[in-house]
Amino acid sequence: MALPKTKKRKATRAAPRIQRGAKLKEPSWDGLEEMTGEQIHKHRRHAHTWYYENFKPADLYAYVPKWMEQNDYTKEEIKNMKAAPNSCLSITGGIVARMDMQGAPRLNDKEAAHWESLPGTSGDLKCHIEGFLKRKIKKAIEIGSEVVEVKQSEEEITKKKYVPTIQERIRDQAIEMSEPLDEWLDTWHTNAKKFDPNGFDFKAHFRKVQPTQAHARKMRTFWENELIDFKELDRYPTAGQLKKMSEHEQDMWAQLKEGYAHLKKSEIAKFRKAVDTITGELDFIIDQAKATRKPRKPKQRSATKVVEKMKFCKADSKYSLASIDPTLIVGANELWVFNTKTRKLGKYVAENIDPKGLMREGTGLSVKGTTIIGFDESQSIQKTLRKPPEQLKNFKSAGKVALRKFLDDIPTTDTKLNGRCNPDTVLLKVS
Repeated sequence: MALPKTKKRKATRAAPRIQRGAKLKEPSWDGLEEMTGEQIHKHRRHAHTWYYENFKPADLYAYVPKWMEQNDYTKEEIKNMKAAPNSCLSITGGIVARMDMQGAPRLNDKEAAHWESLPGTSGDLKCHIEGFLKRKIKKAIEIGSEVVEVKQSEEEITKKKYVPTIQERIRDQAIEMSEPLDEWLDTWHTNAKKFDPNGFDFKAHFRKVQPTQAHARKMRTFWENELIDFKELDRYPTAGQLKKMSEHEQDMWAQLKEGYAHLKKSEIAKFRKAVDTITGELDFIIDQAKATRKPRKPKQRSATKVVEKMKFCKADSKYSLASIDPTLIVGANELWVFNTKTRKLGKYVAENIDPKGLMREGTGLSVKGTTIIGFDESQSIQKTLRKPPEQLKNFKSAGKVALRKFLDDIPTTDTKLNGRCNPDTVLLKVS
């Protein structure tokens, strides 16, 4: 009997390892001289959108180091830039670099004239290379240099595996948590007009990544400088104020205004609102952590340390009395004392009694400096002894039951104890 033929399983093909736009024809900048300013401006926007829709972000990021090689950046700067997270550059940075390499004009006179003729625009058209790409690259080089330093120190350790510090781990985790936020803000650079400052669910994102207070503090530093330029624009000096400034100061203000001339106030307001919302949510996480943080438990001091500054009479020959070890006071429910100068016998009673003597926190008597603390002021009293030798002899021989009424049987007026001890105070007994 012939066996049934088995259908040969079709081999699964791996995903192509080329960029999505590799087989497509990139926008050409040939015939630039024949284009009008409006055509150049529309073609630039069309090209930007085409790269965004047809290329993977990783492929666009790869164009930046190639652009840097053609624009007089050092090998060290390129190395540091590559070490930085891709979020430091943004997708727009890769698009601008590629378009520049393909021959897109950095700043065309006809396009600039068209820009000025559009309703609602103000100022001169800004070059995306100078005002955006180079600024992003500078930031990436700074962050990348820190990453390179960490990697270099890791390579120097040969005997044992390098263990990142807590701060390095927090920084790396914060960068990873921030990537979705960076990608969302990149859409403002792509199309500021259509950008929605309320288009990101911050609460859902932070519930997912679970940032701690330390993560939130680190993440806040990523955006706290993003609004500096816009805040400077808010206090742009008047013409009269500019005249009083030096030529250098006037030039700096002019560059600031020129750098953001292509943006409308409404578009800037959207970005500011988005960044303010991010920092506000991070501040909420920080404040929430403060409110729920467990208070630090005070360090437990030994009884010897507690009583080291206490002043008392160690022994009195007149009445043949000797003090007990002062460390026994800490945690005791009762303390009997006798002042050899005033002939007063007193009993301190703890405000919080520990009936089983388990030394529970907050119970019993204690000492602060040279003062007894933790006693009940209404029950802690002293009386003057008229016949000290005889009465003290009876005190020494009295048991627990007799001591309960010992002060009641002394026919003198009682006064309240104040807790203070001095070289005349003998520490008689604790219980």
